[in-house]
Amino acid sequence: MKSKSILDVEGIKPPHHKNREIKLTIDSDLLAYYRASAEAFPPLPADADARAVGQRFQDVARTFGRPRGADIAVSELTVPLQGRELNARVYRPVAATDPLPLLVYFHGGGWVVGDLDTHDALAERLAIDANCAVASVDYRLAPEHPFPAPCDDALDALIWFAEHRSRLGFATDRLAVGGDSAGAHLAVVAARGANERVAGLVGAQLLLYPAIRRQFESASCLANANGPGLTNEEMKWYWQQFLSGAAPASDDVRAFPLAEPFERTPAPALIVAAAHDPLYDDAFELGRFLESNGGRVELIDAHDMTHGFGRIQQHSPAAAAWMKGAAERVGAMLH
Repeated sequence: MKSKSILDVEGIKPPHHKNREIKLTIDSDLLAYYRASAEAFPPLPADADARAVGQRFQDVARTFGRPRGADIAVSELTVPLQGRELNARVYRPVAATDPLPLLVYFHGGGWVVGDLDTHDALAERLAIDANCAVASVDYRLAPEHPFPAPCDDALDALIWFAEHRSRLGFATDRLAVGGDSAGAHLAVVAARGANERVAGLVGAQLLLYPAIRRQFESASCLANANGPGLTNEEMKWYWQQFLSGAAPASDDVRAFPLAEPFERTPAPALIVAAAHDPLYDDAFELGRFLESNGGRVELIDAHDMTHGFGRIQQHSPAAAAWMKGAAERVGAMLH
């Protein structure tokens, strides 16, 4: 596995480009997981609503999940925000020495599905491998709470944790934000908003296969349109649900993070791209955008991975290795 500055990867073409000489294949253990989950859970009807999709997402995670290890301490808390309360789950490695740096994490699921339980294993391993505390936040979901509710929750929760670090026993000089897929979108939005309020408040970003652009015609979208992990049509549906309320302006960076330049230098970012993912090109585009605004960027190109591999790393040694490398790198950024 290689971790590279975005400057070093501009010449790398995604696997769907015609001039790619090396044929890339999906990790066989991931494919075995997808076969097993498809056999256990047949496809939903085409007209399934968000509630049914969310329930299926939870059922799959529960069926194929594994118990937590003894090397993590987990606590539940409530984040009181104006007009609402959010649940959160904090993970601390048992062997770590306090006070730990904190990473505030937002789960993926297209702003529509997912919760603390579906991403429990990911947050657990991230805390252990990064040697930091992880606060996983259960933000409000579309379509019941469409844009800008998830974005507002992400920023407000991040600010709340920043303000309460001392009381909660975390280090007060090191703060990171992270997420996967739509959660990475929320992490980018929250980091930007927080650092515009307090310069340098967020010192690192971990962005796993981020959902950044509302477009479905990029080379990676077309090449990986049918999954596994995520299809192009599913991504269209998620965007529709997310933006089903008041339509954002085209320059609203909460909905479209690449719409406007940064007012302040972006927080250093570690981006993980999955080569067999409709959103593969989004990861590279985000990296170039952050760097063009003065940010420091590293990008890990996971050549045999699919979208969502971080959630199911317990089923694939290769996925676990990619995630461990990413976690250790962000841990180094924090420590």
